[in-house]
Amino acid sequence: MSLLFSSSSFFVFVLMAHFGDVRPEELKPKNIFLLAGQSNMSGRGGVYNDTKTDTLKWDSVIPPESTPSSDILTLALNNTWVEAREPLHQEIDSLKTCGIGPGMPFAHAILEKEPSFGVIGLVPCAIGGTKIHEWQRGTKLYNQLVDRARASVQSGGKIQAMLWYQGESDCGDEYYKFYKERTEKFFNDLRADLNSPDLPIILVVITSSEGDHMADIRRDQQKINLKNVENVDAKGSTFLPDDKHLDTKSEIRIGQKLAHKFLTSNF
Repeated sequence: MSLLFSSSSFFVFVLMAHFGDVRPEELKPKNIFLLAGQSNMSGRGGVYNDTKTDTLKWDSVIPPESTPSSDILTLALNNTWVEAREPLHQEIDSLKTCGIGPGMPFAHAILEKEPSFGVIGLVPCAIGGTKIHEWQRGTKLYNQLVDRARASVQSGGKIQAMLWYQGESDCGDEYYKFYKERTEKFFNDLRADLNSPDLPIILVVITSSEGDHMADIRRDQQKINLKNVENVDAKGSTFLPDDKHLDTKSEIRIGQKLAHKFLTSNF
């Protein structure tokens, strides 16, 4: 009896020791997308002004196109992969009130069209209110983007594209003339520093502005003539009461347009 007990105890001990070393499989994506630009990439869908406190708040409404999925991950601020949840940019764009953006709808649209695409990793890097000169090589935003892009591939996976939505803040008199030149330099420098000379970039052509030169910025965005740079037009979008930030419906629409462009382009 005692021998049987000892043998059984030893067997249980071995099992416990064995399974005690088993850890959940590390989350890691197969296909990685960089999300960069300013507030409409960061996401302001569902953000409203609380008149009682005179502060901006998010309504916490998550549409079906932005629901969490085990097949959609995000790179957290500490450069670890976690399951993506809205607001996707809340850690990165931490000084602003974030809401629904195009990132989650983009990923859902990809997986809906290509169910075998593999786990998607989103890398939030957008910061509201930023101008193109703040994204030039050597700046804080540029360095953060490069650092996070490099960190994103440490567990495997491939950066498939950068999604870029920026330009509203460059519509002023002193900025718009330099937009095309600075944007092309930014794209070229980023590709060089990531050792990815043909990195696909899909930019959103703006349809709201903080200045009088939106038409000039739109023209320059559409005239960028670099290999593997495509664009989708935000024209037709609907906005929050400030007439600058996309509402949830249009953030979803832009995410889906970006997904369609990625899937139908010959990158």
